[in-house]
Amino acid sequence: MPQPIAVRAPAATQSAGAAHPRRAASIGLWLVMLAQLMLVLDATVVNVALPHIATDLRFSPAQLSWVLNAYALAFGGVLLLGGRVGDVFGRRRTFLIGVAAFTAFSLLGGLATSPLLLVLARALQGLGAAFAAPSVLALVTTSAKDDGARHRALALFSAIASMGGALGLILGGVLTDAASWRWTLFINVPIGALILVAVPRLVPETPRRSGRFDVLGAVTATGGAVAIVWALLQAADHGWTDVRTLGGLAAGAALLVGLAITERRVAHPLLRPELLRSPSRVGALAAMAATYGGMLAMFFLMVQYLEDVLGLSPLVTGLAFLPMPLSVFAMSRVIPRLLERFGAERLVAFGALLRVVGFVPLTQIGAHTPFPVVVGALIATGISAGMTFMPLTTLALRNVEPEHAGAASGLFQTMQQLGGAVGLAIVASTYAAFAVPGDVLVGGRAGFVSATVLSGLALVAAVGLSLRPRRP
Repeated sequence: MPQPIAVRAPAATQSAGAAHPRRAASIGLWLVMLAQLMLVLDATVVNVALPHIATDLRFSPAQLSWVLNAYALAFGGVLLLGGRVGDVFGRRRTFLIGVAAFTAFSLLGGLATSPLLLVLARALQGLGAAFAAPSVLALVTTSAKDDGARHRALALFSAIASMGGALGLILGGVLTDAASWRWTLFINVPIGALILVAVPRLVPETPRRSGRFDVLGAVTATGGAVAIVWALLQAADHGWTDVRTLGGLAAGAALLVGLAITERRVAHPLLRPELLRSPSRVGALAAMAATYGGMLAMFFLMVQYLEDVLGLSPLVTGLAFLPMPLSVFAMSRVIPRLLERFGAERLVAFGALLRVVGFVPLTQIGAHTPFPVVVGALIATGISAGMTFMPLTTLALRNVEPEHAGAASGLFQTMQQLGGAVGLAIVASTYAAFAVPGDVLVGGRAGFVSATVLSGLALVAAVGLSLRPRRP
């Protein structure tokens, strides 16, 4: 039987065929990054709208911080489980399930008619984000063909992570002023729908990994985080020696000890102990938690200052944060080259020092503080964020096997979100404890001191990283 003759396609046809998959993959990656931006934005997009939410739904001052913390706690508490689910069932599938849940509960939150319903919707949004986010970072790190491509992808991811919070404030101000605070949640619906339709056609599924789920680990991790943050918020109203405050802290500590014991005994741990055997990774996780906690706390306090003290509208308040994302974007263009020249550890240390220097003037902020001082603090925060987020991501994911990329990225983002929740709880508690009726500046200055201390803890962790021998 005669064999068929192989006909070679023209070179132009082959080139076009090869270019089309590359273009589709590039579009798919950008859509995945868009989803990550949406998830990060929601940590702060309602921040500028908090005074309007409090008036519309009749939130008390103590309840109001839960609009932010419900999202951060559910996001951070379930991230480890979300990373593990992505490793086992496929990262694209898990990503899409998370985005679908996030989109649906964004709609529910925009329709909320009571404080309880809004806080519940925010928590369920965070749950969806916890399943989507680890798959984003895992897809980015495992799809890169070489170190250069990996650094560029991580730089883009880190730019989104570091400037997303400030962009959320700007977007929240625009939407609240132009329409209503409800649109800070409604805006997620069309974006989520676009991602759900397009990503399955552009992004291939990843291989599944065998394994089981550590449900007990997920319960103890989430329960411990919730108990600690709840106790920190109670301290503002009842004091640090109150039985509720001490009981919440003790319960949280006990649950975290239970998590540590559980993860050493189960066959498929949610938090892989070997990921914590690297001193540089542990230092990076600690630095990220303190960094993000200080940043979210500064956002929370700065919004109160700009709207309640200076009397700015939500739109102008949001635009006042514009110097920060611009600074982050500028740093993202040069950070890969700086990383190769100076190393991740030194960049993290210098960025942390710059952030502390930028926060110190805010501890003496007043009604007549020159506005350039405020702008300078935002620029310093933006430059330091752009300088530290990508190196910290590199340190946290260094030497991680591809099959554990989801768990490692989940751990890194867990520390980021829980650090933000704990930091915000500490500063909100300090702000409320020192607040004087009719004068937010007294509590605000005390809150900025707490935010500066958090940034100082990040500096201590960063100096510890920089003192270790530099790895090639």
